[in-house]
Amino acid sequence: MEPASPATVYIVDDDAEVREALAWLLRSRRVLSESFASAEAFELMLAERVARGVHQRQAACLLLDVRMPGMSGLALFDRLIERGDTAAMPVIFLTGHADVPTAVASVKRGAFDFCEKPFSDNLLVDRIQAALQASADWLAARRERQQLAQRLEELTEREREVMRLVVEGLPNKLIADQLAISVRTVEVHRARVFDKMQVRSAVELANLLRGDAA
Repeated sequence: MEPASPATVYIVDDDAEVREALAWLLRSRRVLSESFASAEAFELMLAERVARGVHQRQAACLLLDVRMPGMSGLALFDRLIERGDTAAMPVIFLTGHADVPTAVASVKRGAFDFCEKPFSDNLLVDRIQAALQASADWLAARRERQQLAQRLEELTEREREVMRLVVEGLPNKLIADQLAISVRTVEVHRARVFDKMQVRSAVELANLLRGDAA
């Protein structure tokens, strides 16, 4: 399954010919791209986006050269790891033959993959599509977590108590006894919990909360 558009591939390489070739390749596959001649330029773009309060909502990945003047690709990768950006924006290193061991080590640290120069167009595009899909999946999971947190915020304290006991599998009568309220009141709260959490059964509710914990 291909990621939902628009998705963006960021190209960071000091070689203008490489940037142009990659941009052309991606255009030929109808994939949007943005190019940067240095890691510093890419970092500045990210900083400006944060300053404007713009958060990543669409799938993206980063094609990153290992060796560049100034900040290296590895140094930029370290910064992305520190900020926790590599899940939403997987990194594919572009390496020369001498850099392959370094790139392999980076994959072990969380890089999505590496492609050795000169690279196969088809192989690179396949890895880009896989990286974009991984980004899209992670962003979708984040949205689900955020939506679940918002639903939980809407619950009253009593509804939270009822929900906890419902998830534990207690019938309405025992919930009523534990909370010293009527069975009818439990039924009302239970119905409101199901409505706010957008579920139809206690099993569905338990699975939803279990997925959040995971």
